[in-house]
Amino acid sequence: MAMFKEIADIQTAETLKLPVPKANRKTIVVKPSDIQKAMVKGLGERAERIRKKQVNPKEDNMLKITNEGRKLALDQRMLNPMLPDFEGSKVNACANNVYEIWEKTKDKKSTQLVFCDLSTPKPLGSEENPFEMENVNGVWKLKEWQFTDVYTDLKRKLIAKGIPENEIVFIHTADTETKKKELFAKVRTGEIRVLMGSTAKMGAGTNVQNKIKAIHHLDVPYRPSDLQQQDGRGVRQGNENDEIDIFNYVTEETFDAYMYQMLQRKQEFISQIMTSKAIVRSADDIDDKALSYAEIKALAAGNPLIIRKTELDNKVAKLKLLKQNHLNQIYTLEDMIVKHYPVEIKRLQDKIANIESDIKLVEENTHIDNEEKFSTMIMNDKTYNTKESAGKEILEICKKKENPTLELIGEHRGLKMLLGIDGWSKKFILHLQGKETYTIDLGDDARGNITRIENAIDGIVKELDSAREKLQETERQFNNAKEEVKAPFNKEEELKQLTKELDEINISLNLDEKDKEILDDEEQEEQEEKKDKDYDRDEPEL
Repeated sequence: MAMFKEIADIQTAETLKLPVPKANRKTIVVKPSDIQKAMVKGLGERAERIRKKQVNPKEDNMLKITNEGRKLALDQRMLNPMLPDFEGSKVNACANNVYEIWEKTKDKKSTQLVFCDLSTPKPLGSEENPFEMENVNGVWKLKEWQFTDVYTDLKRKLIAKGIPENEIVFIHTADTETKKKELFAKVRTGEIRVLMGSTAKMGAGTNVQNKIKAIHHLDVPYRPSDLQQQDGRGVRQGNENDEIDIFNYVTEETFDAYMYQMLQRKQEFISQIMTSKAIVRSADDIDDKALSYAEIKALAAGNPLIIRKTELDNKVAKLKLLKQNHLNQIYTLEDMIVKHYPVEIKRLQDKIANIESDIKLVEENTHIDNEEKFSTMIMNDKTYNTKESAGKEILEICKKKENPTLELIGEHRGLKMLLGIDGWSKKFILHLQGKETYTIDLGDDARGNITRIENAIDGIVKELDSAREKLQETERQFNNAKEEVKAPFNKEEELKQLTKELDEINISLNLDEKDKEILDDEEQEEQEEKKDKDYDRDEPEL
């Protein structure tokens, strides 16, 4: 820092005291939906599997979980567009605040910025975003309801509330410097009153501060500087407003808390460095393990036993570690022999019996007497005889589902059908339940879902073969464990010999005795006086 300050003059907002608007910071905390809670729990379970190395890093990893956690905190539909629009979400809370401020500041034509680094918009009418707008009685609405990104969803809601479409702009539409200058000029005059963008596109260099009344942070960036840049678009000289509102939207019980905590840790570190104040730094550069007096004496005397002692220390430590690993394996095997394998074998035996029963149940309840070769499906007390009608009904039930819990929706070929939402895959799942349960991920294709259901039922025979193979493998592992638990540590004798030699060297070097502190006469007198004073202080009064 001393070297850095030779070339740098650090000036912060606190020291400069520039005439900028007062920032009224408001944290808008929203409750998560039941689906968000279930999905966060699913992320936690995935993280536990990763920690235990039960999953290939190419299939799942902590970076992927963190990214999905950030998306989930923003809007549950980012992980599955088929999920319902939760009324209490951050996006809906933001829409209400933006509209309220827009309405209150009509006379001044005050402007607002909405920052969101995730879920950037796609062009209207493109394959990624097939929205088309239409004017119904003077109100702009979307012809088709479909979620593709947060930007478009928020714009749709603002238009529905009454904000004219031409007053809401995504900065992504200005794809050249010329277009950006024109866009910024319209924001400075209030012709455009709501500008939405990401830190990368709407951070440094975005000079639109003239009429900014509010800044909205929908998600949490990775760096404190990003948040400062976002706030700096409005909290700067040239803003005609004396005060501006800065909204931070947080979803409880999600990754938002983790992200803000991470920003806080980073900012605390940065603040210690990037400051105009004097920095006091102190650190103990001393290893916890210091050499004893006897070792120092032996090294100074050039005693060759010290070299041998170092070699033995390393070898003995390594062998002890190997022995401990061996003992841990034995303990694990003993535990599995007593607890795991018998339970697993019994579970697989029961599973095989259950699957055999389910196969018989399916055979008894499969009645195909039509060209589609489709056995009737019953849902909500109605019978569906075609794949198309049954598939459409399943999609309708999905659209109406508002919570992640399993609910019975019907029966097919003797098996009960239970619908839920998976916290890991973020997809609608269908459980086919007999004595065992067979799970299917549902998509957005009606006939495709029926095909998946039929394939799952027809594949129960494969489940039976798999369970039988697993039972044979478990029984083989059980027998092997009984043999392996009897095996001794194969380097026990070597460890004993090296430990004995090391003990002898330690004795010859006097390393087995604790160092005795040697005091001169003056130090001894001081200690005696201290003892006398302590005795007088502790002596009770008569």
